[in-house]
Amino acid sequence: MKSGKLMVLPTLGWLSLFFAVPLLIVVVVSFAARSAYGQVIFNFSFANYTRITESLYLSIFAQTFVVAIITTLFTIIMAYPLAYYIASLPKKWQQPGLILVMVPFWINFLIRSYAWVIILRSQGVLNTILMKLGLITVPLQFLYNDTAVLIGMVYSLLPFMVLPIYVSIEQLDRRLLEAASDLGASPFTAFRKITLPLTMPGVAAGTILVFISSLGMFIVPDVMGGARSALIGNVIQNQFLAARDWPFGSALSIVLAVMSLVLIILYYKALAGQKGGSKNAQNMA
Repeated sequence: MKSGKLMVLPTLGWLSLFFAVPLLIVVVVSFAARSAYGQVIFNFSFANYTRITESLYLSIFAQTFVVAIITTLFTIIMAYPLAYYIASLPKKWQQPGLILVMVPFWINFLIRSYAWVIILRSQGVLNTILMKLGLITVPLQFLYNDTAVLIGMVYSLLPFMVLPIYVSIEQLDRRLLEAASDLGASPFTAFRKITLPLTMPGVAAGTILVFISSLGMFIVPDVMGGARSALIGNVIQNQFLAARDWPFGSALSIVLAVMSLVLIILYYKALAGQKGGSKNAQNMA
């Protein structure tokens, strides 16, 4: 037991040094104030948190949540059929399928965002193809709007949804589907009553990964949304880099972190309930 506890010490030290301590610093700074020249003045106050309740920032939080929800829904719609298809492939083809899903992760995130700029801009690939085909006469505005932001976010976060769903489908006991077929259930009924309930933990895991990542996303909205897209991640970035208001940026970061923590707790509670539902589904099958 003692040797096992000693083995955990390096991990605890690493987390304390590079996670707990920086987080504590951010918490302390969030209660400070900003001088006229951007210096941090350690004068304990709730002013930064009170400022968050202004209508401007509440609307930005609301818009961020709406974008995160829409992004999550689109990733589920796209990821589930893809994960199901990969899991249904022969074993020798499943790994190449997963590699193709992971290929974007091997490219720098910023480069991938600018690649979409090349595709969607007025003189980009998409407009050029449409004009060559005679479908349009003037370039369409695909870039620097909410649609472009959603495209970039769904593209960037899709693997976070595919992989958990694939794991759930891969671990599914196929004998349950065979039993359902023998009992006269149609493929759709078997999917609705067996496959979908038993793979919901993967959907839930992917949902929490995509949703929380969407909340803090700032590169895609900044590159593909421009000045027309203001999400909370962009506001936090602006407070630290441009406005030099570190206390307010820290307060926004803490509020966002607390929201993410609440969502994670809700996820684990939902997952615990889903496990009970999965057992019931297995018993019914």
